Amino acid sequence: MGSVKNVLVVGGGIGGQSAAIGFAKSGVAVEIIEILEIYNVYGVGIIQQGNALRALDQLGIADEAMRRGSPYPQVKLFTAGGHYITEAGPPPMGKFPSHNGISRKTLHEVMYEETQKLGIRYRMGLSIAALDNREDAVDVTFTDGSTATYDIVVASDGVRSKVRDLVFGKMEPQYQGLSVWRYPFKRHKDLDTGYIYYGKRSKVGFIPMSEKEMYMFLVSAEGEQNPWIAPENFIPILQDYLEEYNIPLIQDARQEITNRTLVNYRPLEALHLSDTWYKNRVIIIGDAAHATVPQLGSGAALAIEDAVVLVDELQKADEVSLAFDSFMKRRYERCMMVVDASETLAKWELLEFQGKSLPEGANPGALMGKTIGKLTAPF
Repeated sequence: MGSVKNVLVVGGGIGGQSAAIGFAKSGVAVEIIEILEIYNVYGVGIIQQGNALRALDQLGIADEAMRRGSPYPQVKLFTAGGHYITEAGPPPMGKFPSHNGISRKTLHEVMYEETQKLGIRYRMGLSIAALDNREDAVDVTFTDGSTATYDIVVASDGVRSKVRDLVFGKMEPQYQGLSVWRYPFKRHKDLDTGYIYYGKRSKVGFIPMSEKEMYMFLVSAEGEQNPWIAPENFIPILQDYLEEYNIPLIQDARQEITNRTLVNYRPLEALHLSDTWYKNRVIIIGDAAHATVPQLGSGAALAIEDAVVLVDELQKADEVSLAFDSFMKRRYERCMMVVDASETLAKWELLEFQGKSLPEGANPGALMGKTIGKLTAPF
């Protein structure tokens, strides 16, 4: 990485911190800017499959993530009435289990602690006002009026990426017809792995996050035009969805949903760049490049993989443009495979929630299994 001495990472989320850790460990000076004023994360929980853990291991933090999280085997699938369907998920990958459930806040803490060991600088409450993106460097003007020059700018600032809009033009994410609700709980005594139940109007899952914690996710269809819901309606709507599930685990949780500030509700949106995610010395990764729906639980995993591959290619190449080209060859098809499968599964779920028939030949289980199987391949 002789031609790269200093890097700016835009966005202090999972992908951004992964990139910063990778660059710092390769000897490159790196700093992170984050639009939030205070480093505080609330996103309930994350499902990490083996490929995510493998990527974290290359950053040196997989073991700590598993220690603070909750490794668990394949997920058990049921009908709304509790009738067992099958198990799903990747097989264990070497030392890595099928899954690791972890609080998003805890994962950020693991990453943040690693960045502090490496001396990575954070500049909070800051974004980018303008870029002069040349072939040999990037001049950055920040929103506080300060300026600096970097060999590379890595944009990992989410689905509404400011950097992406500056480089490629304004793009708007598209609502996919579904929403996801999340809520944290104390871990139920019966939860020995992940559980997912399929109802007529929703899909609900319970995922362990630690020995003492779990979280629930629920996927629903909240209307094609206006999926936004007033916070005062969160609890009654969520409890109404759960009424059809005559399962002790779910009904126990239903009674515990009492604090609307703990409800994390999000309409599901998607946005994808074309097959080139860079221009000159600015490169876009994670959700900023390929935001998709969480039907395969792989959004964060892809962002971590992006970061690991980017650092790896820059270490091997003599020129930044060659490294970026090689990065795209390794990442585009893999990411689009997950994006396409996830959005197809979402379309099929939406049809089912609307009481409509699936297209001829649609097989959600087969598509899910095939895609997850391919994620076990090297990235």
